[in-house]
Amino acid sequence: MIRQITLTETMRAALRKGVEDHKFSHGHALVLAGGPGRGGAARLAARAALRAGAGLVTLACPQVSLAENAAHLTAVMLTALPDAYTLRGMFADTRLNALCLGPGLGAPRALEMVPGALWGRRATVLDADALTAFEHDPGPLFNALHDKVVLTPHPGEFRHLFPDLARAWEAGEMSKIEATSRAAVRAGCTVLLKGHETVIASAAEEIAVHSATGEMAAPWLATAGSGDVLAGLIVGLMARGHSPFEAACSGTWLHAAAARQFGPGLIAEDLPDALPALFRDIGL
Repeated sequence: MIRQITLTETMRAALRKGVEDHKFSHGHALVLAGGPGRGGAARLAARAALRAGAGLVTLACPQVSLAENAAHLTAVMLTALPDAYTLRGMFADTRLNALCLGPGLGAPRALEMVPGALWGRRATVLDADALTAFEHDPGPLFNALHDKVVLTPHPGEFRHLFPDLARAWEAGEMSKIEATSRAAVRAGCTVLLKGHETVIASAAEEIAVHSATGEMAAPWLATAGSGDVLAGLIVGLMARGHSPFEAACSGTWLHAAAARQFGPGLIAEDLPDALPALFRDIGL
């Protein structure tokens, strides 16, 4: 059964926080960043994760990038992360329960960090460079994936990871829904294929569609960095305990609704800051 993503009471209840909750009740998300001059995308994801309700968010970057990121972040914590060995060591803290890799990470750093992140078996969003880094040989990525992962490709990234499915979809031999569903089963995780009609499928063959058309259109999302914000929303929700599939569905709805809330002139930095008013409007 294909589910149309809309705001439901179940989603609304899942987004609420309880009066007795504290920051560790809502998880700790780790967003990995790249080198100097490349931190903007990861900062967008980190702010989105915090706005989505993650109790704590840390941005991990090379030592040389700490000052640059510190100049832009306050509530998001910072830590130096030189290599994948250090990343594995961070998993000793069981409160660190969700990761986001890809936005602004850079292909060389992604090739090192993605296997280390997946080794930790935490809830993980792989986006942007975490996908394109493996475009010439996706085998090592697929071998490391697990069912707590969400892949968030746009059509070009999907084409690199699933070339046969992309060809069949583009040739009209299968629908976007079928291509995404088959990709999720092959990868063994949740796949979110972006677009004005976003399709989300899990390895368990759950399927959901969000159509941003007509009155639900959000054309202002066609701006640099909006996908980084979506990745951050999803990892923030997974830090709070949402399943990968449900986090992808709720994050997609929030992403488009925040864009409609802000309207024309939107840039990616506006999306996280549009969420408080949106949350009030939906009764949180």
